[in-house]
Amino acid sequence: MTDPTPYRRPYRQTQPEYFYPPYRSTAKRAPTRPLVMPPQTISEVTGPLFGHEDVKPEEADLTAQHAGEPLGERMIVTGRVLEETGRPVCNALVEIWQANAAGRYRHATDNHDAPLDPNFTGCGRVLTDGDGRYRFKTIKPGAYPWRNHYNAWRPAHVHLSIFGRGFMQRLVTQFYFPGDPLLPYDPMFMSVPDERARHNLIAEFDWEHTIPEHAIAYRFDIVLRGRDATPMGA
Repeated sequence: MTDPTPYRRPYRQTQPEYFYPPYRSTAKRAPTRPLVMPPQTISEVTGPLFGHEDVKPEEADLTAQHAGEPLGERMIVTGRVLEETGRPVCNALVEIWQANAAGRYRHATDNHDAPLDPNFTGCGRVLTDGDGRYRFKTIKPGAYPWRNHYNAWRPAHVHLSIFGRGFMQRLVTQFYFPGDPLLPYDPMFMSVPDERARHNLIAEFDWEHTIPEHAIAYRFDIVLRGRDATPMGA
């Protein structure tokens, strides 16, 4: 294949490279030429938004989507979606997906021998409010093997997708949990060169939003642009 290294992300120290050899599948996905930005027309801001109209409040509770409750440690996930200036981004569609407490996704390609949970699908979505805030109730995911290298295990993490005002405005990231011993061994996490930027991918324990005798809580803010932007694709 053509060497993909000539094309680099902007803010190289705070965003992961498209081509990062320790993360093996990037060799197949990394662009070899500068990306082309499709022209945006007025329809991008006046047309229908992707998925915004039919979001239901119950979609933000991943523990109440089935007849019974899922197994695992319940947790509340909150945060804000912000511009680089700190201005909140309201009415953004935030989606999450994750493995269950045993570290398995409900997906046809996940053949890990950990058990599936019949009461946990692992997907949810919500719109940010006027202050750019989002909130989910879910369970803490487990680590899982992913065959990238010998004895490779992904740290516990939750994926997030943020849709803006148009079809082409989508960013994807993931957050991790404080104190996870697998983080230094994870090529996705370590693909972010700057240590401070990597730390921005770790959610903070959030005492204020815990539910007594029911759920712990974590906070993960998402900054969309600039040098303090949350690493995307990591």
